[in-house]
Amino acid sequence: MSKVKYYYDPDTLSYRKIEPEKSKRFRNIGFFFLGSLLFGLLGLILLLNTNIINTPRELSLQREVKNYELQFELLNKKMEQIEDVLANIEDRDNNIYRLYFEANPIPEEQRRAGFGGINRYKSLEGFNNSEMVIATTQRLDIIKKQMAIQSKSLDEITKLAEEKEKLLMSIPAIQPISNEDLTRMASGYGWRSDPFTKARKMHYGMDFTAPKGTPVYASGDGKVTRADNNSSGYGKHIRIDHGYGYLSLYGHLSQYNVKKGQKVKRGDLIGFVGSTGRSEAPHLHYEVWKDDDRINPINFYYGSLSPEEFENMLKYANQENQSLD
Repeated sequence: MSKVKYYYDPDTLSYRKIEPEKSKRFRNIGFFFLGSLLFGLLGLILLLNTNIINTPRELSLQREVKNYELQFELLNKKMEQIEDVLANIEDRDNNIYRLYFEANPIPEEQRRAGFGGINRYKSLEGFNNSEMVIATTQRLDIIKKQMAIQSKSLDEITKLAEEKEKLLMSIPAIQPISNEDLTRMASGYGWRSDPFTKARKMHYGMDFTAPKGTPVYASGDGKVTRADNNSSGYGKHIRIDHGYGYLSLYGHLSQYNVKKGQKVKRGDLIGFVGSTGRSEAPHLHYEVWKDDDRINPINFYYGSLSPEEFENMLKYANQENQSLD
């Protein structure tokens, strides 16, 4: 029961009962309900924006977000491992492979270059974890670019290796007559006494004394450019173009086992020892040319002689004796 309120009336010198107006009563009731509604809405908003109460779907979404964050963390760790492996490959590529094949190293700024132009990650902006997603995506793109550069480099190294192998097989690197068939190394490269005029003359090759018919072998891969008797002094002779500026010549043969235009491999039988042309006795006159200059063939026998055999040949080759042609 509500309390009755009174006021003192000085005119009648008595207390009179306060009668509230109906409009005021309704107004007070309205203010009460309005205030209750506002406080209720404010409480609901605060409640919805706190973690005190979450719906099952919100809890499921939160777990999903946490799982994605964990997956991104694991992905970044894997990318870190990939970056370490890639850095090791890049180091070997620059300091071993490319160095061995005499190729220029790939500059570090080229390997680590970013992406210019438009914003590649605009579609990833505006989300709660945009910064993490963009950083991870950018890191992955850089790794992909580095791998593409490295893959292209390894393709180049493969081609260089194939070319290097071809070069090594083309260089005239073996003795053209087997040691078992060799009588002796008669004369080397340098100033020698001419067998016919006895004058001191430059001898541009090496003379290998061997019986007539002894097999003569190609000292490197190449193509036969001449197999004829049309060059003064050499008699029946063969010339092989090895590429890379190298050419070998085999003179005073008795017969050929190849013809002009034929491709040969190192060690192939190309002819036989004779004494045709300007020759004093059966032997092979052997020359090596590099970029149209005749050079000492003794520097190219690493493919067929032991250290002892090479030392013995070097001793005889340096003797200023009489040549056989």
